[in-house]
Amino acid sequence: MEQDQINRAIDGYLDAHWDQMVADIDALVRIESVEDKSKAAAGAPFGPGPREALDTALGMAQEMGFETHDVDGYLGYAELPGETDGQIGIIGHIDVVLAGPGWTFPPYQVTRKDGYLLGRGVIDDKGPSVVALHAVKFWKDLQDAGRAERFPYTVRFLFGANEETGMGDVEYYRERFADPLFLFTPDAEFPVCYGEKGLYDGFIEAPVQPDGRIMEFEGGVATNAVPGQAHAIVRADAAALPAAAGVTVSAAGEGLARIEGAGKNAHASTPEAGVNAIGVVVDYLLANGLCTDAERAFLELDQRLIAHTDGSGLGLACADEHFGALTVVAGTIRTEGGRFIQSLDSRFPTSTTADEITAKVSAAAQEAGCTYRAGRIDPPFLMDPESPVIQALLRAYNEATGEDAKLFTEGGGTYARHFSNAASFGPEKSWVENPAWVGGMHGPDEGVGEQLLKDAFRIYVLTLEKLMRIEF
Repeated sequence: MEQDQINRAIDGYLDAHWDQMVADIDALVRIESVEDKSKAAAGAPFGPGPREALDTALGMAQEMGFETHDVDGYLGYAELPGETDGQIGIIGHIDVVLAGPGWTFPPYQVTRKDGYLLGRGVIDDKGPSVVALHAVKFWKDLQDAGRAERFPYTVRFLFGANEETGMGDVEYYRERFADPLFLFTPDAEFPVCYGEKGLYDGFIEAPVQPDGRIMEFEGGVATNAVPGQAHAIVRADAAALPAAAGVTVSAAGEGLARIEGAGKNAHASTPEAGVNAIGVVVDYLLANGLCTDAERAFLELDQRLIAHTDGSGLGLACADEHFGALTVVAGTIRTEGGRFIQSLDSRFPTSTTADEITAKVSAAAQEAGCTYRAGRIDPPFLMDPESPVIQALLRAYNEATGEDAKLFTEGGGTYARHFSNAASFGPEKSWVENPAWVGGMHGPDEGVGEQLLKDAFRIYVLTLEKLMRIEF
């Protein structure tokens, strides 16, 4: 097909199917597809929520006329057969993080308001997954109608069910299937991300002091996000404590005060965009002497961690030519088993290693009378920015938008890093400002513009056409 014919067909598809696409997104958003391994079972390794969402996504693909396959509940896929078995892959995920507090709109249904969709997963990643699946259906419809030739490669659309909490779905899949020739995931930002920082997390632990002043400290929903809310319960007279910005003080029982901190959610890859509510509480406790000496050492360590998102507070700061600076966030704190457990999430460039991060944080923790244990570690992922596949994605984006956008790398961790030849590819546009009532991924009132999703559909349609021209 000629380019102008494709553009007209895209407009026609959006006119005819947009309401159905929104309904498909809503069908997935209504499922609380949060991992719950305590309820794992055969065929549902991540619990009933991800299982239900996977069933819904596969059923959706079947209704579109695709042949579908369930990979033991870890993952599922739908295929548009090509002339060969070589695959172009697309992978989205239908699991989500907890809704958490602070929502104005219902988290588990799509609310349409002023050109925006709101609900958990509309941007991460149920909305983009639905849009990308419809981009494949666009080409299927044209081929079925004889208006387009069959693709030289098979398109395999994968539905992941464990992206948010470990990506065990992809690990299971890759043990059983060969990688596609190339794969992209609609779970990042536009225009094209050709590399992702290393992923690292760990936990600082400090004992709750029997004679201490801090009885409880809780905050955050996900380790990979700047928390918007946190609170501590301390031994103090609430009426005698001063006011402070972002802090609410209330009585929590006889001789106890509840210190609530309000911040601003942000993804761990862009911590500078948020305000850490744990840090708000930590600063208040330190400023008002609401701690013993042992508790102060832990709080001051936490303050050093939180106050410097480049890691300089713990001696972690570094950068490289592709990824820029290391970032670090303290995403959650909880009181458990007589200990305060503070999470740490770092996105690191090629100029440091996980071992170096572990050594420096461990030394700082020991000095403060705390212990430290490292958790998840994934090395940086980097594609050749001049490769034909990366350039094909960039051309599709620029042709669809009329822009002259450039490639970039990011701090987020997507499925792309787990495949041999892959990229993360939209649909967020960080430079577009949403209304104040529209929240971001992993936060309350998660939202996305309908026009952004329509633009993404156009981009993904053109992308498939361009990838089919490449000789692998």
